[in-house]
Amino acid sequence: MAAYKDLSREELLELRESLEKKFEEEKAKGLKLDMSRGKPSAAQLNLSMGMMDVLTSESQLMCSEGVDCRNYGVLDGITEAKQLLADMMEVPKDNIIIFGNSSLNVMYDTVARSMTHGVLGSTPWCKLDKVKFLCPVPGYDRHFAITEYFGIEMVNVPMTPDGPDMDIVEKLVSEDESIKGIWCVPKYSNPQGITYSDETVHRFACLKPAAKDFRIYWDNAYGIHHLYEDKQDYLIEILMECKKAGNPDMVYKFSSTSKISFPGSGIAAIAASDANLAEIRNQMKIQTIGHDKVNQLRHARFFKDIHGMVEHMKKHADIMRPKFDTVLEVLERELGGLEIGSWIAPRGGYFISFDAMEGCAKAIVAKAKEAGLVMTNAGATFPYGKDPKDSNIRIAPSYPTPEELAIATDIFVLSVKLVSIDKLLGNL
Repeated sequence: MAAYKDLSREELLELRESLEKKFEEEKAKGLKLDMSRGKPSAAQLNLSMGMMDVLTSESQLMCSEGVDCRNYGVLDGITEAKQLLADMMEVPKDNIIIFGNSSLNVMYDTVARSMTHGVLGSTPWCKLDKVKFLCPVPGYDRHFAITEYFGIEMVNVPMTPDGPDMDIVEKLVSEDESIKGIWCVPKYSNPQGITYSDETVHRFACLKPAAKDFRIYWDNAYGIHHLYEDKQDYLIEILMECKKAGNPDMVYKFSSTSKISFPGSGIAAIAASDANLAEIRNQMKIQTIGHDKVNQLRHARFFKDIHGMVEHMKKHADIMRPKFDTVLEVLERELGGLEIGSWIAPRGGYFISFDAMEGCAKAIVAKAKEAGLVMTNAGATFPYGKDPKDSNIRIAPSYPTPEELAIATDIFVLSVKLVSIDKLLGNL
C-alpha cells in the first residue's frame, strides 16, 4: 500500500472507516493484554525451577571460604557466586561485590552514597548547588526515576545506532563540573536493543570530565541475553578499557541474574576499581552484615559455571525468539512502507523500540488501552516522562503467550494506523 501521507483526504477517511470497524470488533472481545513491562513469562521462570532442589535439608551449606552460609559472615559475597558473576560480567572476581536480589537497588545505593558522602573524598553531592546526570534517550525509566528522586537535573543525550552521541557526551562532560554521571545500558539497550560500538566504548573510557567524581553508570543488564545463536552483538569490556586509558575509577558496572534465574530472587553485583570497591565496602559494613549467602550458593550450585549459565540462556532465547519474531513480522507486514512508524529489530534484550509519527505516541497508547492492551506509558523512556517528540513507544514482548502476543500486536498496529490517519487529517 502507498504511504499514508500520499493518500488523498477522501482515501484517508475511507481507510479510517474500515479500520475503525476492525478496531471496534477487537474492543468488543473484552481482552486484557499486557505488553507494559519486560517481565519474564511463566515458561521462562520454569526454566530455573531446578534451583529450588539444589539445596535441601541434607545439603552441605559450607562455602569455599569455610563459612556456614546459614550464618553471618562474608560481607561482599561468597567466592563461588563472585566467580560466576565475574565471568558473566567479564571482569576479575577480585573486582566484584555480590549484593542482594536487585541491581536497581545497588544503583540507588550508589547514587545515595554519592549524595550523602561524596565519591572518593570529593564533596557530597547534597552540598553542591547543582548536580546533573546525562541520560541517553530513549532509555530506561527506572534509571531516570532514581536521579529524579534525588533532585538531580537530567540532561537528554540522543542515542545513535552506535550508542549515545559521543560528541555531545564529550563536550558536556569536559565543560560542566556539575555533571556527575551518565546512565548507560550498553548492550541490547532498553528500549532500542542497540549495542554500543567499539569506538563508543573507547570514547567513554577516554572521557576527560571536568568533575573528578564523574562516574559512568554502566548497567549491563542484558550482557548474555541473546535472541539468536548465529547473530550476537559483541561489547568491549569497559572496566579494562578505563584502566588502559588511565581512568580506572571512572566506571561502576552493574548486573544481576534477574532475568536469568528468578527476577525477584536473583543475585546482583557491582564491578569497579579497587578504590571504588573499598569505599563501597565501607558503606556496606554499616548497612549490612552480608547479603543472602544461601541464595548465592543456590545460584552457584545450579549454574555451576558460566558455561552452565550460557546454556541456560539458550533455553530463554528459544522462548523469547518466536515472540520477537511474531511482533517484528506483524509490524513489517502491516506497517512496512506506510511511513507512519519505524522500529529496530534487536538481536537481544527485552524490548522493541517503536517510533511513531511525531505527536502520536500518547494517543496510540491510549487507543490500544481502549481495546484492552496495556503498554508502557508513552514518554516513559525519557527523563521526567517527557518525550519532546511524543513518538517513542516501548514494546515488551516477553510476558504474553505467543497467541496473546499476535492479538496484542494486531491491536497495536490498528491503533498506530488510526492515530496516524487522525494526525494526517489534522484531528490530533
